[in-house]
Formats: sequence, C-alpha cells, structure tokens
Amino acid sequence: MSADAFQNHVTIVTEGEWAGWGRWTMHVPFEQHAGPFYIRRHEDGDLQAGFMPIERNCRHGGIVHGGSLLTFADYSLFVISADVMGDQDGVTVSLNSEFLSPAVPHKRLTARGKVTKAGKRMIFVQGTMEQEGRPVLAFSGIIAVMSS
Repeated sequence: MSADAFQNHVTIVTEGEWAGWGRWTMHVPFEQHAGPFYIRRHEDGDLQAGFMPIERNCRHGGIVHGGSLLTFADYSLFVISADVMGDQDGVTVSLNSEFLSPAVPHKRLTARGKVTKAGKRMIFVQGTMEQEGRPVLAFSGIIAVMSS
C-alpha cells in the first residue's frame, strides 16, 4: 500500500494512547465490537496491528480469551498483507495458530509478520503477536482475493 493509499484507507489517531496509530476508514461493526483494532506503519516500513484487550475480551481466569486473540490475528492478516492487496478486498480462507503464552488485559498487543507468497487469487501470510515483547501467538493464514 503506497503512502497515498495508506492515507486514503486509514484515519490517523492524533491524541491519547493510540496517537500515531490509525483505524481503517471502512467501518466494520464486528471489529468495533471485538476491538477496536489499530494499524500503523512501523519505523522499519512494515505494517503493524495493535489492540488493547479489556475485561470483555477475557475468559473467567482473567486472561485474554483465545477467541479474542484469533479475531485480532484475523484482522492482522489483512494489516500485514495491505501493501500487497492495495485496493483489493479479500476473505480469510484459512487461519492457523499456536498459543505461546497468555495475554492479559490493559496491555497493548501488537502483531507483525510477512507475506510469504502472493498470487493473483491467494495471499499467504505468517505473523506473530506480542505483548510487552513476549510472544503470545504465532499465526498463519491464507486470504482469497475477491474479484472486482
């Protein structure tokens, strides 16, 4: 995603704990309910996803529910692949994960990764989710690019 495309699809937050991060301009109600989730271009040029889990994202033991982590991982597939996808839309056809350590509420989760293969119809992605530098989840997935 070029700098212009990034500006066209992301609204940058200017205040608070997410200052410098952005939100997709396309409103997705489920992502609002599950997140909110954020995106930014890291100083090394890669795109990065962010999420601050709260109590509603937790299971009874006070740790972040695996379903919340997987929802954020699914969102992260699209953040990681945004430069490759450009203005195309897509859907997740596969999401695999390995839980590495528990995540706790009120501490920022971030996800980064790489596109391992990009064809005309399928994009393959690998990523890692971290909290305070500790790996929480390794994930990979496949996005099917939707025809216009």
